[in-house]
Amino acid sequence: MQRLYKKTKIMDYKLNNGGCCMNKKGCNRNSTQKLSTFDWMCDLPETQKETDFIEVQFKNTRKGYFLNSTKIPLEKGDVIAVESSPGHDIGEVTLVGRLVLLQMKKYNVNPEKMEVRRVYRKAKENDLEKFNEAKAKEHETMIKARQIAESLKLDMKIGDVEFQGDGNKAIFYYIADERVDFRQLIKVFAETFRVRIEMKQIGARQEAGRIGGIGPCGRELCCSGWMTNFNTVSTSAARIQDISLNPQKLAGQCGKLKCCMNFEVDTYIDASKGFPPKEIPLETTDNTYYHFKTDVFKRQISYSTSPNFAANMLTISPERAKDVIALNKKGQKVDKLEDTKDEAAKPVKIEYESGVGQDSLTRFDTKKRPNNNNGNKNRRIDNRPQQARFDNKDNKGNNAPKFQKPIKRGENGSESNEK
Repeated sequence: MQRLYKKTKIMDYKLNNGGCCMNKKGCNRNSTQKLSTFDWMCDLPETQKETDFIEVQFKNTRKGYFLNSTKIPLEKGDVIAVESSPGHDIGEVTLVGRLVLLQMKKYNVNPEKMEVRRVYRKAKENDLEKFNEAKAKEHETMIKARQIAESLKLDMKIGDVEFQGDGNKAIFYYIADERVDFRQLIKVFAETFRVRIEMKQIGARQEAGRIGGIGPCGRELCCSGWMTNFNTVSTSAARIQDISLNPQKLAGQCGKLKCCMNFEVDTYIDASKGFPPKEIPLETTDNTYYHFKTDVFKRQISYSTSPNFAANMLTISPERAKDVIALNKKGQKVDKLEDTKDEAAKPVKIEYESGVGQDSLTRFDTKKRPNNNNGNKNRRIDNRPQQARFDNKDNKGNNAPKFQKPIKRGENGSESNEK
């Protein structure tokens, strides 16, 4: 019974922390945990025991690499106790095998030049109870820490608090625009919380990643979903992609420029290599045209007669713009900016086209019926009975041929067709 209770507690820890307890060897597809790594070497048996190093993840984005010196059989998703200073910490195994060495090389972790900590054991029931007690105090500690920092009049914001697995140490994550002297703050924290204090500064993007949220695209924030390295984003990325320089639209929830602006910059740069420079105007016999905007996908350039606003807009291909620039360098001015070949080769505009064929978006809409009053005005009135209207028979009851001319009776009763 005690063993079953212990297994249930460990299972609850994995589910609460987003770990995958059903698919240990695979790629952690059912995990909502951040920084999950796809182990593409998991199906190769010769790569499983290549190294004794393992990757362990703690709260949110904190990861570490530890040495399994005692050869404990560990798999992806196991909850273990690892060495820390001081005491021990509780984390979840996120990667084993040869892929760990590649991850250590990626993050510049050299075991020969730095001290590598060891794995103690798999987490026991007592370890999980201490960990849950320490985790329950994090929110209350963060609120008190903010009040203490405000009373000391420090220009900083404490964004998150993380307790160590054994509860002997607490990491305070803070944000500050300038350098902060928090020596007095650490003393007050140590007297108030009775734990070892560690201060760690983070940026606004990292804070947004720790808090999480939904972006304007309707999906989870990239910083809280999968991003680990935050590169600087400048307004030049918006200019390259011809995005409107609106601060309200370019800023993310962290108040900085959106990280997704850097995702397609390289693609735009490669696609715009065949376009002429934007600074060179085009000379014609009538006007001088200045660059207004570039459509990389349609391979079109729009020019305006005014350098500041849209006036007499003309859209041409980049090849035509290069030809005009080459003629202007020779001292020649073209009569017309557009090329006749471009006008003849204009594509037919299709409003909508599906994979099956060209279908209208309104094909299932109900058509409006005409008003009965208006329809009766144009309707020809026929006073004959309903049966007589559709009866194609002569006066004697014989079947009359279709389109037969009406029969006219004479004075003596004889029948004759009208001519």
